[in-house]
Amino acid sequence: MKNVSKVPEPSSATNHKKFKLVLQYAAEFPGTPRRLQFRKWVNAALMQSAEIVLRIVNEEEGRELNRHFRGKDKATNVLTFVYDELQSLSGDIVLCAPVIINEAQQQKKNLAAHYAHLTVHGVLHLQGYDHEHEADAAIMEQLETEIVTRLGYADPYYEQ
Repeated sequence: MKNVSKVPEPSSATNHKKFKLVLQYAAEFPGTPRRLQFRKWVNAALMQSAEIVLRIVNEEEGRELNRHFRGKDKATNVLTFVYDELQSLSGDIVLCAPVIINEAQQQKKNLAAHYAHLTVHGVLHLQGYDHEHEADAAIMEQLETEIVTRLGYADPYYEQ
């Protein structure tokens, strides 16, 4: 777990962070963000150069991946896979569109804001952040909140 108290700043001329983003739409659903939006969200949360595959999936694929890799027989909103054996930061982030749409509706959240939050969440996981312990969860949630609000969306943890 990384112990970072400062929120990453967006890239600028002095920040030489580069990233490659491969976007895969394995499933199409209404309101699914486009490439430019995902690039903006990834860039906001990324603190170093990276190669990322971001895959939008249906419930069946999301469930299968969660079952196979986490032993949980249900689809989840976001899964992150880090490839440690590579020298540079590299990994896959899987977003399950039906779960995200359902959560946004149930929680009365803007769909784009929810996608932004979960993209940021996945990118932070890719960089070593987690929420397994209360202290780590507090750090991760603070980072998510600051990044998402800097992007112009509401605090994702604020209960309406």
